[in-house]
Amino acid sequence: MNKLIEKIKEEIKNQTTIPYLGIGIFKNVKTKEGEQIPYDFDSLILKMNNNRPMSPRLMYEFSRAAMHLEQRRGYEYIQQLTNFIYTKSFEPTKLHKEIINLNPKYIIDTNRDLKFQEILSNTPYTLIVGKARILNNDYRFEIYKWEVKTKKYIKSTQEELKNATKILFKPMGSPLPNPSFIVSDADYVDWFTEAMGGFAVPSFLKKYRKSKKYLFLGTNFSTDTDRMMANELTLDLEGGYYVKESPLTKKEENFLKKHNLTHIPISLEEFNKYFIEAL
Repeated sequence: MNKLIEKIKEEIKNQTTIPYLGIGIFKNVKTKEGEQIPYDFDSLILKMNNNRPMSPRLMYEFSRAAMHLEQRRGYEYIQQLTNFIYTKSFEPTKLHKEIINLNPKYIIDTNRDLKFQEILSNTPYTLIVGKARILNNDYRFEIYKWEVKTKKYIKSTQEELKNATKILFKPMGSPLPNPSFIVSDADYVDWFTEAMGGFAVPSFLKKYRKSKKYLFLGTNFSTDTDRMMANELTLDLEGGYYVKESPLTKKEENFLKKHNLTHIPISLEEFNKYFIEAL
C-alpha cells in the first residue's frame, strides 16, 4: 500500500494525476463550535432540515431534498442556507494541507466550503466557480484571479486561464467571491444539460485534462449525482484511483471498469494516514 500511495503522490507532483475531492473527506471533521460538517447525503439533508429526517423518497438524494425545500421556501433561502452551512469555521484538515504541499497545478473540489481558498490565500491562483440557472449565458462557470496583495478576486477570462500556474475548480459553487451554489434538482438539471453541451468546463481545461488520471477522495459512485458529475468533469481521462472500503456496489464496479479506475479498498481515514505519512 505504501508504494502505491507514494506513486500517487509522485503523480500529483508531476501533474499527471489530479486530486478530485468529494463530501466524504469531512467525516469526523467538526467546526470550531463542535458541529459535525456534513460528510454524506444523509448528514447534509439533516443539516439543511434542522436535523429532522425527511421522507425516504427525499432522503435518497440531497438534491431532491433541497428541491423540496426550495419549492416550499424559495431559491434564495436554499442559497443562503448552503452559504450558512459552509462558512462555519474549521481547521484545515491534514488532507487539505498535504494536497497543497504536493503543489498540483489543478484541483477539482466538488465541495462547497472555503478551505482550499483559505489555504491558498498567500498564493496567486485562478478560481473557477460552477454556476447554474444563469440567464442569457450558456456557460456554467465564472473565472477569477486571486490577487495576493489586495486579497481580492478579480474577474478573469478563458483566454487568461491558459497562463494560470494553479487552478482550483469548484464546480458546485463556493461562498466566495459571491455566494452561489448548485444544490437542488433544478440546479443540477441545468448544470448537467449545459455540461453535456460542453459549457460547464473552460476550453483550456478540456485540453489540459486529456490523458490525465484522477485521485477520487470522498466521492461515492453509488449515487447518480457523483457518477454523472465525475463523468462530465473528467472526460478523456486515462484512469485513476477510487478510494473506498469494500464491497463496491454494482454501479460502482461498472463505473470503475468503464473509466479504468483502480479500486483502493480501504477507508478514507486509513488512506489519509498512509497519504500524509508517505514520502
